[in-house]
Amino acid sequence: MAKILAIDDEQQFCELLADRIRQMNHEAVCAFTLQEGLLKAAAGDCDVVYLDVNLPDGNGLAEINRIRSAPSAPEVIIMTGDGDPDGAELAIKSGAWDYVEKGASISRMTLPLIRALQYREKMRAGGKPPVLQCEGVVGKSRRMQLVFSQVSQAASSDACVLIGGETGTGKEMAALTIHNNSSRARRNFVVVDCASLTETLVESVLFGHVRGAYTGADSQQEGLIRQADGGTLFLDEIGELPVSIQKSFLRVLQERRFRPLGATQEIGSDFRLIAATNRNLDEMAHKGIFRTDLLYRIRSFQIDLPSLREHIEDIEELTDFHLEKICRKYRIRKKEISPELIETFKSYPWPGNIRELAHTLERAVAAAGDESTVMPHHLPENMRIYAARTHLSRKEDVPLPEQAGKEPEGLPVWDAFRREAMEKAERQYLLHLLETSGRDLTRALAISRLSRSRFYEILKKHRLTLPS
Repeated sequence: MAKILAIDDEQQFCELLADRIRQMNHEAVCAFTLQEGLLKAAAGDCDVVYLDVNLPDGNGLAEINRIRSAPSAPEVIIMTGDGDPDGAELAIKSGAWDYVEKGASISRMTLPLIRALQYREKMRAGGKPPVLQCEGVVGKSRRMQLVFSQVSQAASSDACVLIGGETGTGKEMAALTIHNNSSRARRNFVVVDCASLTETLVESVLFGHVRGAYTGADSQQEGLIRQADGGTLFLDEIGELPVSIQKSFLRVLQERRFRPLGATQEIGSDFRLIAATNRNLDEMAHKGIFRTDLLYRIRSFQIDLPSLREHIEDIEELTDFHLEKICRKYRIRKKEISPELIETFKSYPWPGNIRELAHTLERAVAAAGDESTVMPHHLPENMRIYAARTHLSRKEDVPLPEQAGKEPEGLPVWDAFRREAMEKAERQYLLHLLETSGRDLTRALAISRLSRSRFYEILKKHRLTLPS
């Protein structure tokens, strides 16, 4: 018998769902506020949580990671009264098991529960998943645990993988981790930067050529596809692959055979393809600048890496990892990290993601010189200015106590006080952002440097109207 928690402020609906769950011979518990639900989920014995989106004291979507982090790691099924495609996308990307509408039949609403419980039973029977040999993919947050799970699944198959994510999120490291944990680990991992390939040379680089194939081809050259035989071919920024090459590359994917430039016979290459992009390939396909059939072929398995802003709780572990790597590179004793530096890092938006973090740390280590601890004053000027402005903005927004001599018990607990101040600052920023951008989504994302999913998540949290 499983234990199911339903979090919904509509008590009649919540009890109706609970009754249906009990009829399925499972234990059902209701919570009518988000905070009550979080407390019950944290108790650690729930298998599945039904979670409403719009609750009186918060947005359910914003707390998926917190619920999934409970000791029992329950599966989360999002409920809503409004059909919202963007909300559904955000829920799935945040690790929700499924997304259902309240207007659906009870049978439709309980079908995801049956599937989730079957999955958990199968996972228990199968034991712990294999330990990954990671190559710089670091993090313990729920978002990164989801990535590790997807990487493990991808490594166990030979299907094509498409890795999405902003620049600097670690797409090549994720691809290398998949390769190193696959059956092809002992063979080549061949990297192709599609953005650096000119249209005139791309065929020669990928397919190779024989001597005399074109002017300047003084010797035979083996292509990168052939070099990846038995191993993995990693096409970084595949969205930059010229349209003229996409059709011929699709045939190579299908047949695993190709003809080098100037050759009279085809040769084979048994490679596994992993591709990466920071662009929206669906939108490119719609515009006709990326072949739809090629997109379907390379996206047998898709992994979306979160921006650093979306798993900022990993910042301390990431900082420690890269700091150790930098100190080892320069053969110096590992430096300490000051708590103030971590706080500065947590408040920074990191438009360049993990790559920017690594470069910032390398510069800070150089600035620290012989000092044993890296501190905020070792950071680049632009980051220190941002931290100062953020700190002063928060001070202006924090309400002062009405009476200097107020009794200590009249003060709120620190976490609640800080959360309220942060939420107020977030809302003011969003209102100003929507006004400045004219409610244009593309412009708002460019100004804020937020990812689309994160932007929608924050908007929903503060119940603001989505931009047109």
